[in-house]
Amino acid sequence: MNTEKTTGLIAATFSPMKENGDIDTGSIPAMVDKLISRGVNGIFVCGSTGEGASLTTQERKVLAEAFVTAAAKRITVFVHVGHNSISEARDLAAHAQQIGADCISAMPPCYYPVASADLLAGCLAEIAAAAPELPFYYYHIPSMTGINLDMIALLQKADIPNLKGIKYTTPTIHEYQACQHFDNRKYDLLYGTDEMMLSALATGAEGFIGSTYNFVAPLYRKLKDAFHKGDLETARTLQWKSVEIVRIIVKFGGLPAQKAMMKLSGVDCGPVRLPLRALSSGDIKSMEQELRKTAFFDWIN
Repeated sequence: MNTEKTTGLIAATFSPMKENGDIDTGSIPAMVDKLISRGVNGIFVCGSTGEGASLTTQERKVLAEAFVTAAAKRITVFVHVGHNSISEARDLAAHAQQIGADCISAMPPCYYPVASADLLAGCLAEIAAAAPELPFYYYHIPSMTGINLDMIALLQKADIPNLKGIKYTTPTIHEYQACQHFDNRKYDLLYGTDEMMLSALATGAEGFIGSTYNFVAPLYRKLKDAFHKGDLETARTLQWKSVEIVRIIVKFGGLPAQKAMMKLSGVDCGPVRLPLRALSSGDIKSMEQELRKTAFFDWIN
């Protein structure tokens, strides 16, 4: 397994859909080309941003294969394979390995409580074993799964040969830093809270997975460059621009707002799938007006 750590921006991709709710693989090549032009280093497919929990296993396979094909080894492709059925997750993991994905990641089953680090490690081991040739990342996102166990305890308990690290999507920077230092910095910790990138950079983070990298990746690239040059004033200013954009996303409903923002940025990913609902035309107009007060339309170009 590759021991190098991931660097740069990994865009958590949207799953493009037709107006009737069917997936639309035909738009994926242009989407990937646009993401590459915006400077992302990789993509994370069928995760929370990709509405993975609302897709069938077959749809997820079709999307994963379409993204791997479109990426054509130009950027790294992570495929999220988590599922409430361990058997389905294993099937998705094996498929990701078969089609040439670079890495896999998984949330654990979360309908029934996963009450201990031992149990969590056992679930992840079953999934990861189905794709032993691929680096495996635990997808830690307590706001969605309700599973907020100690990540150091997980790393201590995990007996998973291909465990590469954690996609860490929660704002507890102190635990994130503790995981970075665990076992002589053995694991790759990818930070997933876009509006807190500067905080993560201060701990030494170099790899980031997030949804807003789909449309304003250049903002974050400049933020990272400013930090590494010691220009904290610029880095703080750019992080505030990110916070402004994220606050607008939250105000207008999260993922449906982001899909609408993708269309505003020149990439139409179609509607969201129930139980989410697309924004009304009035909400889109209001959101666009608020975005114009930020640097959003400068950064998408």
